[in-house]
Amino acid sequence: MIIQLNNDVIKVNVLAKGAELCSLKFVNENTEYIWNADPVYWNRHSPVLFPIVGKVVNNQYQLDTSTYHLGQHGFARNMEFSVADQSNTHVSMILEWNDETLKVYPYKFELMITYTLIKNSIVIEYRVKNVDNKNIFFSIGGHPGFNCPLNEDESFNDYYLEFEKNEDASITAITKEGLLKRDKVAYLNNQNIIEMNDKVFKEGALIFDNLRSTRISLKSKKSQKCVHVDFEGFPFLGLWSSSNDASFVCIEPWVGHADYEDFIDDFTRKEDQTCLSAQKVFTRKFDITIE
Repeated sequence: MIIQLNNDVIKVNVLAKGAELCSLKFVNENTEYIWNADPVYWNRHSPVLFPIVGKVVNNQYQLDTSTYHLGQHGFARNMEFSVADQSNTHVSMILEWNDETLKVYPYKFELMITYTLIKNSIVIEYRVKNVDNKNIFFSIGGHPGFNCPLNEDESFNDYYLEFEKNEDASITAITKEGLLKRDKVAYLNNQNIIEMNDKVFKEGALIFDNLRSTRISLKSKKSQKCVHVDFEGFPFLGLWSSSNDASFVCIEPWVGHADYEDFIDDFTRKEDQTCLSAQKVFTRKFDITIE
């Protein structure tokens, strides 16, 4: 099922599967800003990452005395959400725990994803409610892929990413399996520009934390079309594209991250994830603005 939203400026499509944003256009133009999920390169548009971001070691984790198996980025992106509330300009979609989720994630939760259109922006809100009688632990994040280039007469190399502020920033090194290393790699030295080319994502995703900026933009050197992502409240930011000449860039606000390669502790002690008390609610939101 596809849910369609629109206001006077933009129009949006959202899939019931995964509550995944799959199209973002201006009402009076045909330029598509969201990646088309071509499986040759990457078969997703903008998945929701829950209850983990990235991978756990060997795709399994320990909780108390039990072992649970959980694939990359968790299960929410593969499950059908129900529509809880909808109008022309917003939709709230919900996923609730069930017997299948308990097999891989032994916590009771409600996950609501809300998309709201405001002028030329879409606000994406995550709401996690703990409906269990104990603390629950999770990570959550966005993974929107944006077409790059946006115009037929442009190339990937015509684009760049621009932080709103100059950054002295390192990235977290990652293994070939997608786990984090303890090492930091110097990346930006009082800079705010990352040029797009065939080498920038050769080693995988660029993972930043503790940035000064709360906005990053995908811009072209040849046109005025661009995408802004405002990610205040998300302590980690991932940037990624596949390494096989794909025409997209992902800008990923995260609360939490993949396991460190040496992590062997109980899941409740996983670093930088969220602990939510019984009956409490966690919320975060980020904005995508197109021009």
